[in-house]
Amino acid sequence: MNRRQFLGTSSAFGLAGLHAIAEEDLSKYSESLVPTRAITKGPQFHWFGYYDKLQFDPSNRFVLSNQVDFEGRTPTAEDRIKVGMVDIEDGDKWTEIGKSDAWGWQQGCMLQWRPGTESEVIWNDREKDKFVCRIHDIKTGETRTLPRPVYAVSADGKWGVSADFARIQNLRPGYGYKGVSDPVRDQKNPATSGIWRVNMETGKSELIVTLEQLSEIPYQGKSLTDKWNYVNHLLVSPDSKRFIFLHRWRDKGPDDPDFSVNNGFVTRMFTANLDGSDLYVLDPSGYTSHFIWRDPEHVCAWTKPEGKESAFYLFKDKTDQVEIVGEEKMPFNGHNTYLNIGSGSEWILNDTYPKGVRRQQTPYIYHVPTDTRHDLGHFHSPVEYKGEWRCDTHPRSSNDGTKVVIDSPHGGDGRQLWLLDISELVV
Repeated sequence: MNRRQFLGTSSAFGLAGLHAIAEEDLSKYSESLVPTRAITKGPQFHWFGYYDKLQFDPSNRFVLSNQVDFEGRTPTAEDRIKVGMVDIEDGDKWTEIGKSDAWGWQQGCMLQWRPGTESEVIWNDREKDKFVCRIHDIKTGETRTLPRPVYAVSADGKWGVSADFARIQNLRPGYGYKGVSDPVRDQKNPATSGIWRVNMETGKSELIVTLEQLSEIPYQGKSLTDKWNYVNHLLVSPDSKRFIFLHRWRDKGPDDPDFSVNNGFVTRMFTANLDGSDLYVLDPSGYTSHFIWRDPEHVCAWTKPEGKESAFYLFKDKTDQVEIVGEEKMPFNGHNTYLNIGSGSEWILNDTYPKGVRRQQTPYIYHVPTDTRHDLGHFHSPVEYKGEWRCDTHPRSSNDGTKVVIDSPHGGDGRQLWLLDISELVV
C-alpha cells in the first residue's frame, strides 16, 4: 500500500508498520498473465462488488463502478458513495451518475445494468427511513425510484427480487445496509420478513416467501423455528422463471451478549418460481456457498454434499442429481460465473481468496470440456484487506466473454478496477 492510502485511512488501519511498508513496491508480489490495466485511479477508491451482476453495458464499452473516499472500516449510515461508469474506449473516463446511502464493501449497492434495456442502470439507495431502488437512464439522464430495494433482476428485466437488508445487516454485518431500523429485530422467524418480488416498471412489490414459512421446513428432521432465520444471495434463472436464494440461520440473535459474526451460520439453497411457489431445497447440506445458474435447469455451487468432499458441484434443479465440476482444477471456493461464449456452459470464470505468504488472489478461467485452467494473474492483497472490508477480486465478464474486470488493491493505490483481456484464450 502506498503512503497516500495509509495516510488517508490511518484512523482505520492504524499507523503500525506504516514506515516499513508504505514505500514498498508491491508490484513484485503480483503478476499479470494476460493484458491488464487499471481503469480507475486515486485519490478515490473504486470497486464494483459482487460477481453475479451485469457490470458491462450491452455494447461492452461502459463499466459500472462505486467510488468512495475511505477504506478499512465499517461504513456508517452517514457514509455516502458515488456511483458511476468508466468509458473504456475514451481514456477510461469516469462519469458520475448518482449516489448511494445504502451500501456495503462486499456487494456495494447492487449496482448493475438493467437486463433487457440499452441504457438503464439500477442501484439501491436510502430515503430517510427506508431503502429504495434507483433506475437511471444514461441517455436521457432521467432517474426514477422504486419504493423497495432490489437484490437481483430477471434476465428479461421485468422483475426484481428483494431481501430484508436491515435484517441481513443485523445477522450478517457487512452484507446488509445501515440506516434503517429493523422492526422485527427481536423475532426469530417473522412472518413479515423474507423475499419480495418487485415489478421493475411499476415498483409494486409483494412478499412471496416468509422467514416463518422457511423456518417450518425441516432441516435434518427438525424445524428451525427456534433459530434466527434470514435469507441472502438471490439470483434469477436465465429464463426468468425461477430464482435461487440461500436460507441461513444462527443460534444467537443480534442482541445476545455473545453474538458474533464468527459464531457461524448454517445454509441451505432453495429454488422457487418467481411468485414464490414450488419451493425446492436444492442443496440441503448446510454448506452452500457461492453459486451461479449454468442454464435454466442447472446450478453450479461450492458446497459439501452429504458424504462428499467440499468442491464445486453441478445440481439439476428439482432433482437429487449432482456431479462434481473441476475437481482438480477448481479445488478451492471462489466466485464462479459462466462466460457467454459458444454454448455458454464451456467456460467458467472463477477466482481464489488470498493464498500464500504473498497473499495472492488468482482469477482464472476453466474450460469444462477439456478440463483446462488458465490463470489470468496472481494479484497481491495487502494483509490490511481482511474481514468485512476485504477486497475479493469478484471477476465479472463482458457480455461477449472476451474481457474481465476485477476489484483489486494490488497496484498500491487502494482498491481499483482492473481490466483483463482474455480474448486470446477463448477464441
